Amino acid sequence: MHIGLIYPISSNGLNAGEFTNKFSLHAISGISKNETGVAIAGVATVIKENAKGVQISGVANVIGESADGVQVAGFMNIIRHNAKGLPVAGFLNLSESAGPAQIAGFSNITRESVKGVQIAGFLNKSKDVNSQISGFVNLAKKVKGVQIAGLINIADSSDYPIALLNFIKNGEKSVGITVDETATTIASFRSGGRVLYGILGVGYNFKSGNKSLYGLEAGLGAHIPVAEKLRVNAELANLVLTDFKRGDYFKNTLRILPTFRLAENLEIFAGPSLNFVKYSRDKGDDLISHYLWKQRNTKDFTGLYLGFNVGVQYIF
Repeated sequence: MHIGLIYPISSNGLNAGEFTNKFSLHAISGISKNETGVAIAGVATVIKENAKGVQISGVANVIGESADGVQVAGFMNIIRHNAKGLPVAGFLNLSESAGPAQIAGFSNITRESVKGVQIAGFLNKSKDVNSQISGFVNLAKKVKGVQIAGLINIADSSDYPIALLNFIKNGEKSVGITVDETATTIASFRSGGRVLYGILGVGYNFKSGNKSLYGLEAGLGAHIPVAEKLRVNAELANLVLTDFKRGDYFKNTLRILPTFRLAENLEIFAGPSLNFVKYSRDKGDDLISHYLWKQRNTKDFTGLYLGFNVGVQYIF
């Protein structure tokens, strides 16, 4: 047992760094050679070699070799080699490699591999990893499972990235033009892996007679191979049309797009869509007249209808 205020004011004194403890409790911070049970500190726990069990600190856990267990820190966990257990930090987890999971409020960074999942509020970075989930960006070499980011995924190999922008070395990127049943024309950028991809586009509606409606589209798609030059792209997309005045037009779409490759880098596609719309202040009254279902109240209109999409895209 090791109890103290701050090094060297503790039961192990000046030699605290040479002791292995099953239980440590420090009001501010403590130092030890190894911990095999529970270590708790108000500010920081410093372990020169290895840690097992549970380490809880108000600011930081610093481990000189490897950790096997749970590390909970208000700010950061720094583990020189392998974090075999579950490091949880309010801001940052930093290690050479990691085991089943890393969870941080801001960032997880490993220099080598992660066997499980990285979950961070802003950034995940690793070489080889099973899965990554972040609020903004994921960086990796090889991803075995899914990459989910609020904006950007970057990897050499990742078949299942989920973000608006995906820069995958062995994946696919394309720019294209799509037209739907309402004459909304979207210039889009599709990017992703061999299976999943993100969609981001801007455009204009050419059908609305008395309003200039500008469009912004975002979504997620999946490639379904059929033949050498034929595949089906299944997409879920959300479109917003606005004239930058009061009231907007929202459309959620499921579209199935058979796609034919005309040349090595050129594809054409066309297919049906199922669309759910909601708009206010008469923003979409002149766009569609036939609905499978519709409902109008004093402020909004909602409806469900069948449509189509046609387009062309250049792959690079």
